[in-house]
Amino acid sequence: NTVMLGDEKDLYTDSLIAYNVNLISVPEITEPIRITAKTRYSQKEQPAVLSSLENGEYLVQFESPQRAVTSGQAVVFYDGDIVVGGGIIK
Repeated sequence: NTVMLGDEKDLYTDSLIAYNVNLISVPEITEPIRITAKTRYSQKEQPAVLSSLENGEYLVQFESPQRAVTSGQAVVFYDGDIVVGGGIIK
């Protein structure tokens, strides 16, 4: 129940951590891979690098900062037209 105020620039981040990740087209990710990612349905896919972390979490590092990446929302990973997987934004 907190309202936080800030500047427009405060809405941007260049990375996120995802959990409850379900990998679809690959069995596991052992090395960082180049992907595109979406953090909302209407968003254009954005270039990023996906890396596996401990405890089943994954780091998504975007090439350019993304606006309003929101905890609790979904993130989906793509390799061209193929869905690599997706998870929940931490």
